[in-house]
Amino acid sequence: MESTNHITDLRQIAIEGVIGAGKTSLAIKLAKFLNAKAVLEKFEENPFLEKFYEDISHYAFQTQMFFLMSRYRQQQELAQTDIFNQTLVTDYMFEKDKIFAYLNLQDNELKLYETVVSLLEKSIPKPDLVVYLQCNVDHLMANIKKRGRKIERNISKEYLQSLNEAYNYFFFRYRSSPLLIVNADEIDFVNNERDFDKLAFEILKPRKIAEYYNPILK
Repeated sequence: MESTNHITDLRQIAIEGVIGAGKTSLAIKLAKFLNAKAVLEKFEENPFLEKFYEDISHYAFQTQMFFLMSRYRQQQELAQTDIFNQTLVTDYMFEKDKIFAYLNLQDNELKLYETVVSLLEKSIPKPDLVVYLQCNVDHLMANIKKRGRKIERNISKEYLQSLNEAYNYFFFRYRSSPLLIVNADEIDFVNNERDFDKLAFEILKPRKIAEYYNPILK
């Protein structure tokens, strides 16, 4: 395992990925491994989300703005406490909000969104490391079906494909923080401890640039 000094330098690790990639599971497990605090997105509090998956065009703006303000409030609460004296592992990063906005909002809605987000994002700290769990759509659909959340029952494969492409576009160009892109189709970090240990080792390696981790090549 890497030096204690490097681990201490990682004040915030953000786990990202499309719906069903396993980001919350990894965030919880990694936080426990590091004796850190897991900070999880409160998606279940969004009253528009289930309706959004039924009618994306009609409910996109309400869903987007609720998530934006919820994520902002959570980040502000963290910044105003002493919690940054320990490592945080989050299952989202604030910047990812834009992925959904550019995919789902109409032009007039996007203009208002951009005005609001440009004011909010100035006070949000960047993660010290971002881990992007990259999956194919069939893998994502299988995971969504397996966990059986009522709120996700109307997610279509077509929407998931569009979202997956948008995530890939965003992260292949992401340069704001060190980034580890993980081929999550070839790893079971939830049920296989050896897979998790190998992934944790990769996550904790010092890096300043984007790197790719493919478990089948290790």
